[in-house]
Amino acid sequence: MKELSLRQAGAKVMVALDKPEAEAALRLADQLADTGCWMKVGMELFYAAGPSVVQELKTRGFKVFLDVKMHDIPNTVRGGARSIARLGADLFNVHAAGGLAMMNAAVEGAEEAVSEGVAERVPLVIAVTQLTSTTRETLNKEIGIPGSIEDTVVHYARLAREAGLSGVVASPLEVRAIKAACGADFLTVTPGIRPLGSEAGDQSRISTPRIAVEGGTDFLVIGRPITGAPDPREAFETILKEMTGA
Repeated sequence: MKELSLRQAGAKVMVALDKPEAEAALRLADQLADTGCWMKVGMELFYAAGPSVVQELKTRGFKVFLDVKMHDIPNTVRGGARSIARLGADLFNVHAAGGLAMMNAAVEGAEEAVSEGVAERVPLVIAVTQLTSTTRETLNKEIGIPGSIEDTVVHYARLAREAGLSGVVASPLEVRAIKAACGADFLTVTPGIRPLGSEAGDQSRISTPRIAVEGGTDFLVIGRPITGAPDPREAFETILKEMTGA
């Protein structure tokens, strides 16, 4: 594996701003200014602070992953995607379990926002395969899908590629299989990243930053090991060193 520079490593990190209000989230983001990282706005922050927090992060120069996991009828998802494109988010996600028509509607909605002149560019659209908290027992007995998690994830990845999406959200453990099935250019965004010495928390399928990079993932979503640290900037830089082998 070709070693990453610290700057290249920083550009692969999406910091999960799981905060209950905008002021704390933006204060944390400011500590990571000029690192090249992305900011991930999830449901907790988006529902509390609204669309303006995305615009504030864009004003600060960050790329933004809006992690709202849309899963609804195609027409509703199409409208939601138009709204997200108008916000200026760089990437957003839907649930692959919504099917081909729903995923394709997300792409169409984002493209319509640009063609209608209400958005400058089409954001990347990716699909959630299986949450990193999902175990095989949960998949088989509760969700009702037989077989292994990897088989299900790869199936959903293929479906997302067929729908015209740019990639998927999956655990770092499934990246190699996804790339083999869908191609090296098909993006993988991987939560479940835990630096050496960190607790797993509520995640089941996890990996260290170094192993995730070696596995070929494109983006590492990291939240609590950075946002919950006494010094988030120091924690971020330590993770970059782990990723690069510095």
